Amino acid sequence: MYYPQLQTAADTLPFHAGRVPEQAAIRCEGREVTYGALHRESNRIARALRAHGVGAGARVGYLGKESERYYEIFFGCAKSGVVLVPINWRLAPDEVDHVLRDSGAELLFVERDHLDVAEQRQPNLPALRQIVEIDRERPEDGLARFKDGTSTSDLDHVARPEDPVVQLYTSGTTGLPKGVVLAHRSFFGIRDLLAEHGVDWLDWYPQDRSLISIPGFHVAGIWWAMQGFNAGVLNVCMRMFTAHDAVTLIREAGITTTLAVPSMLQMMLAENGVSREDFATLRMINYGGSPISETLLQRCQEIFDCDLSQMYGLTESGNCAICLPPEDHVPGSPRMRAAGKPYPGVSVKIVDSAGRPVPTGEVGEICVRTPAVMLEYWGLPEATAKTLVDGWLHTGDAGYLDADGYVYIADRIKDVIIIAGENVYPAEVENALCKHPAVAEAAVVGIPDQRWGEAAHAFVTLRPGSSAKPRELMLFVRELIAEFKVPTRYEIVDVIPRNPSGKILRRKLREQFWADQDRKVN
Repeated sequence: MYYPQLQTAADTLPFHAGRVPEQAAIRCEGREVTYGALHRESNRIARALRAHGVGAGARVGYLGKESERYYEIFFGCAKSGVVLVPINWRLAPDEVDHVLRDSGAELLFVERDHLDVAEQRQPNLPALRQIVEIDRERPEDGLARFKDGTSTSDLDHVARPEDPVVQLYTSGTTGLPKGVVLAHRSFFGIRDLLAEHGVDWLDWYPQDRSLISIPGFHVAGIWWAMQGFNAGVLNVCMRMFTAHDAVTLIREAGITTTLAVPSMLQMMLAENGVSREDFATLRMINYGGSPISETLLQRCQEIFDCDLSQMYGLTESGNCAICLPPEDHVPGSPRMRAAGKPYPGVSVKIVDSAGRPVPTGEVGEICVRTPAVMLEYWGLPEATAKTLVDGWLHTGDAGYLDADGYVYIADRIKDVIIIAGENVYPAEVENALCKHPAVAEAAVVGIPDQRWGEAAHAFVTLRPGSSAKPRELMLFVRELIAEFKVPTRYEIVDVIPRNPSGKILRRKLREQFWADQDRKVN
């Protein structure tokens, strides 16, 4: 189902509320909201934002897990021209502080579990004027009071495809996450290209039931949810992913399509007693975040018994730019080592360090040109100019093109580590480690991990006369950074290798772990 008249997130609910008002739009923990009700309640959010002095272009934060209320707030922001800043609820307090401070969020919607962190930080955040508590146990919570007295009628604000709608924070090479500003077009561009070229790599049917299992603070999560809402289908939302709950929802809710990372698929398949019958309604699984092993692919094809489609993209690319479609998912085929081929209308080139295109088969940096590309890094014009060059997004991934136009990823130019689909930059972890009084220097690299794709390994030098055990270091950094960023292994060394200019030789540190791997990423 393709509705070309939908071009912004502000268009989606009014259209479906007029077309199928009683159709269920979202279900979460048994609670179900129709398209008509979601439209009305998001209108109330939009009007309440305006009544509280939050104007178009302002930033509003959301700190909490997935729920129907998150999407009510998202659409309310989209309708009023406000930019939503979803915050990873697993971040440490200092990391939450950075996102709120950097974005200049004027208002924060926060679930009760995270209220203490928000209230502790608010006095030192001059832009943050208001905190709205969301308590799912009480119908008349802060969100209800925030909307109290507002009309359900449409606003007069007109959103444009180029207007910003969300600001997602991605790990930074300097240790501070950057705000990636995405426009409405980022959630419609690929859909439009597929329809224009008659390609069914991402298709929807009236009876589809979509599982939202990736959180909305990720570009993959919010992008996938928007595809389901744009198609007017039922979206079944998980508060947070667990393999047991995912299997149960797929079976009991009759899920037909979803987006996941390979580690999530592996965990579902590892659940006791799973069989084809649990996944009988599935027709398509889209996955990304890391490649899929041949062993896992074969297991997926055996038990899920549905089409598989691999997506490659970045937050900066507005999610997917390259796809390995179902017909290329053949175990044993060389194509299975590819990230895929560009979506129709998306261009890819491989360049050398000087920005010059390299011949077919030669490794260089992967650059993409896509209508879904980000607007900017918030408040970082130099970083934006370095990443977006003449309309091309420089991904920081090293790879090559084959003669048929398939993209293969060989390594990373950037230092990012990808753990179960989560981006982790070494600088963030190193900065945290170096705050320990015994640590002189730290270097963190990604190493292969069978379950999560990659894991963080820390090399640490100690100050003269100091000592520290790995467990001590692990417990220390847990207080400063999100749990998923914490290294699983620590190695005390005499010296960390550097080049003549003082830069850490990460490639040298990684070699011992990746020497027997086909790819230098996982």
